[in-house]
Amino acid sequence: MKKLQTKSLTFITSFIIAVFAAFIFLLFHSNQNEEYSFILIGAGIFVSVFCCAFIVINYVLRKFFIDNIRLIYKNIVQLTSPRFISVEKPVRDEEIIPEINRIFIDWEKNKEEEIDHLKQLEIYRKEFLGNVSHELKTPIFNVQGYIHTLIDGGIEDQDVNMLYLQKAAKSLDRLISIVDDLESISKLEAGKMIIEPRTFDMCDLSKEIIESLELQAKEKRMKLSVKDSSNRPFYVFADKERIRQVMVNLLVNSIKYGKKDGYTEISFIDNYEIILTEITDNGIGISKEHLPRLFERFYRVDKSRSRDEGGTGLGLAIVKHIIEAHNQKINVKSDIGLGTTFSFTLAKSK
Repeated sequence: MKKLQTKSLTFITSFIIAVFAAFIFLLFHSNQNEEYSFILIGAGIFVSVFCCAFIVINYVLRKFFIDNIRLIYKNIVQLTSPRFISVEKPVRDEEIIPEINRIFIDWEKNKEEEIDHLKQLEIYRKEFLGNVSHELKTPIFNVQGYIHTLIDGGIEDQDVNMLYLQKAAKSLDRLISIVDDLESISKLEAGKMIIEPRTFDMCDLSKEIIESLELQAKEKRMKLSVKDSSNRPFYVFADKERIRQVMVNLLVNSIKYGKKDGYTEISFIDNYEIILTEITDNGIGISKEHLPRLFERFYRVDKSRSRDEGGTGLGLAIVKHIIEAHNQKINVKSDIGLGTTFSFTLAKSK
């Protein structure tokens, strides 16, 4: 059944009232002798009552119903739209209530999605706090154990004292690294870390880093290289030291989780206004389920193995924040047993 429009409803109501008024008149004046004048008077009453009822009902609906509903609709639209942006659209009277209903349904759906997102963030927050606690607790407990051993008499044992002091120093170095990385991430997230862009050659920077990591790569019998087709200048406009930090993190990861006698290859693609850098290895790879969370703080694909390999668990999170601080993007593709490719963009030098 079609919904009655406001004017149709007003017309029908006025008609019924006018008919009722004319019927009452006929009922009480049925003994009139002049039938012709009697009918004219009844018709006049019908028309007069109909017109008056139509005007009054229309006014009442407009004043006390439609106008208020429109005000409610306007407020709802403003509250559910982006701040300071008015998106109110013309709506016919008969469409206002269905439109309000639609807005409420959409609002409820969006709120449910927002609540689900907040619940997921709460899970991540709890995981993060647990990871922070674990990462800090391990070196602290190690240092505590070494120092108590020395205090309990180990300091007098020449075979123990220096060994335990070195182990305590190593644990403190790890603790300092975690704190420094956490501080770096906090500054990047708060926008307090200053990015000082300048023009430099990504190919030259990559060769410098490969040379500095040569000994580490030899221990795993891995080959680090720049792809032959990319062995030419690729000038970008970015913070050189921050990008050095990005490249070192990614290359060290590829060495840690690479295969013996494997390789890691760096390549560049000139794509109009940006330079795309790709770091590809033939290592153990990462399963698809871990890829969406790979850049989270302290997220580890294989917790036991990752901690054995060292590192703070914050390297990839820092990498992501540095690239995003340059208003660029970083992506990762990987297949188990086949290797991993990290790719990020930087603004091309003009």
